[in-house]
Amino acid sequence: MAILPQLLFVCCSLGAVYLFTYNITQIRRNILLGKDEELGGTTAQRWKQMTLLALGQKKMFANMPVALLHLILYVGFIIINIEVIEIVLDGVLGTHRLFASSLGSLYTALINSFEVLALLVLVACVVFLVRRNVLKIKRFISSDLNGWPRSDANYILIAEIILMSLFIIMNAVDLNLQLVNNHYPTTGSFVISGLVAPIFEQYSASTLYTIERTCWWLHILGIFAFLNYLPYSKHLHIMLAFPNSYYGRLMPVGQMNNMPVIQNEVLYAMQPELAPSNAVTPNQFGAKDVQDLSWKNLMDAYSCTECGRCSSACPAHITGKLLSPRKIMMDTRDRLTVVGKNISKNKTFVDDGKSLLHDYITVEELRACTTCNACVEACPVSISPLSIIVELRRHLILDSSSAPQEWNSMFSNVENNAAPWKFAANDRDAWVTELKEV
Repeated sequence: MAILPQLLFVCCSLGAVYLFTYNITQIRRNILLGKDEELGGTTAQRWKQMTLLALGQKKMFANMPVALLHLILYVGFIIINIEVIEIVLDGVLGTHRLFASSLGSLYTALINSFEVLALLVLVACVVFLVRRNVLKIKRFISSDLNGWPRSDANYILIAEIILMSLFIIMNAVDLNLQLVNNHYPTTGSFVISGLVAPIFEQYSASTLYTIERTCWWLHILGIFAFLNYLPYSKHLHIMLAFPNSYYGRLMPVGQMNNMPVIQNEVLYAMQPELAPSNAVTPNQFGAKDVQDLSWKNLMDAYSCTECGRCSSACPAHITGKLLSPRKIMMDTRDRLTVVGKNISKNKTFVDDGKSLLHDYITVEELRACTTCNACVEACPVSISPLSIIVELRRHLILDSSSAPQEWNSMFSNVENNAAPWKFAANDRDAWVTELKEV
């Protein structure tokens, strides 16, 4: 029966890895539903961008207090989980603190550093919970977070608090077990759990063992649960922030991708002799649904942290218009998830009578955008809501012939006068003559 805990642990580990791999594979398939996109740039530029944005969190430091708190969570998540290596090996081999005897004082120093980080992470999570639910920072109480998105953020913060607490309690109880059971390896004192250890001094060895094992199992099972919660959560950005920053667009800020099809149409109209005999007219312009967007747009949607910095920077959103860049990304991800489930069920996409445009994102939202790029500049992980907005608007204009009257007047003026204004090109410098007369 002594091997039973090991078998149980191996089964839980394999199950968690399988589920996570399956879900990530589904997300990868969904992203690859998008069209190809030429991103440009060199490998060196991409590594530099990823290092600055994802690893260095460059844009986060525009707000120093929040950046430091987020840095604590970020570093804590990476470093504390080094401890999981030992937990996994202990679970598989049936050992306890496998590296304690071999590493000696270094082991004690490592655990102490993990505990300090765990306490800092715990404090940071409490501060973030207060910001969201007590202080109610404006970008966290926006209506586009109603329902699951708001709960999702709270669940993750609470889960982090529980995991860090279990880690410290487990170590505190272990210190007491070392005093009453010679089979427990001596680790030396721990800086944080050592302060908690006196709480458990009066318990018997069997009770201490039960508490320690319970914390150990809850801690590792909690990590497995967290791992498989990520694909359903905005916290998937923990993983996707790195590839999304690496593949971020490197073109000059404000530059938009032209449409070769439209450029060729204009060229062939002016020079018919250049038109190929087998020219094919595209069936659709722009994007109506997620499959019409690029794979980078779809990766952006999955990478969105829902932090709301884009919406806070958006002049249209600030002035009370319906547009929220954060909602654009959330709606795209929601629609992509529905399309993915449709494909999983039917082996291929079966028309469900819905689309990203109209059913998820409204025309009013799209028309409110000024294409100022404020949302793109504000995003910490190189997401571009503007790219999606532009593609959806292109479909409205070019495919559905849907535009406000003001836009139609401008298009007509550009076509007839080569300028947005309603006067001939020859009269464009008339104002200079008026100045001379004055």
